[in-house]
Amino acid sequence: MALNPETPNNELPLLPPDWDAIETKAILRQESKASVALAELKGLAHTLPNQNILINAIVLKEAKASSAIENVITTHDSLYQALAAKSFKPDSATKEVLRYREALFAGSEFIRNKGFLSTNGIIKIQNILEENTAGLRQLPGTTLKNNTTGKTIYTPPDDKNAISNLMTNLEQFLNIDEAGDVSPLIKLAVQHYQFESIHPFYDGNGRTGRIVNVLYLMLKGLLDSPILYLSGFIIQNKGEYYRLLRDVTYNAVWEPWILYILKGIEQTARDTINQVNSINGLMLETIEKVKAEKPLVYSKEFIELLFEHPYSKIEHLELRGIAKRKTAGKYLSELAEIGILAPQKIGKEVIYINKALYELLKK
Repeated sequence: MALNPETPNNELPLLPPDWDAIETKAILRQESKASVALAELKGLAHTLPNQNILINAIVLKEAKASSAIENVITTHDSLYQALAAKSFKPDSATKEVLRYREALFAGSEFIRNKGFLSTNGIIKIQNILEENTAGLRQLPGTTLKNNTTGKTIYTPPDDKNAISNLMTNLEQFLNIDEAGDVSPLIKLAVQHYQFESIHPFYDGNGRTGRIVNVLYLMLKGLLDSPILYLSGFIIQNKGEYYRLLRDVTYNAVWEPWILYILKGIEQTARDTINQVNSINGLMLETIEKVKAEKPLVYSKEFIELLFEHPYSKIEHLELRGIAKRKTAGKYLSELAEIGILAPQKIGKEVIYINKALYELLKK
């Protein structure tokens, strides 16, 4: 019997699906490509002298892009200023993106400390995103509608027991690998579909689900840190993303959806590899320039600090023990003299932008 978009999908099938029907030749070929790219990214990230350089950049891009999928739009300038300057007053969109960043870091810490991803952990992520403690949906009435026509395109489960059972099943699927299971990357595509179909929260399901994606890669040891910027791929292919989700729901057609996610992982990993190489190259150029033009200012710790964020300020150097306040100001000013940093006044504070890094991270 065909599923009616107006009828709550309380009979959403439990995981796993029929793996024999899913492990097609096309999926296995694409899974191999995605796995190779992801393994290369994981290894290359360790070539950075400080992985926070990449983590901070990627997490902020992911937060910005994932929020943009939900039509929460802000700018790189607003985000960096909000992080750098205490006097900067961010608008509501910027605050929302920064909460995504906070939630992603909290989820990463949860994985490292617990070694698993529970329903409670997912609820905690959503709590941070939405600044509420509503938890899993308890009441009916949630429907997903076409933004243009207003027509209902899907009604998720609305029975609280069904939602609870589906989340328990999803938790087991995420954490327990059984004999005969497929690759974690294929499982990632399946769990993402399931999470979005359960739609367990009143708000924040899309962003929570995209955080779960990267946490799952960490959980399975495929990444050490949340450095896969998958939301960028989804933005570029947003219409296809929603169309393929619905195709699984209404037609049980898994292959195009799984191929979409696997291609997204491969492309995103390759893009991030290129970015790591660019950051490494820019850092080496910066080191050579400072050594040649301002040798008395140079230290390994100072240059690394300039690359952890695209902005710096006197307080950062003091906290790292690189220099005391007066000397720290002198160091930053001297790098501004040779064009590496650009001072910017925000309220009573002065922050220094690493211009080349900032432009690189915007790409």
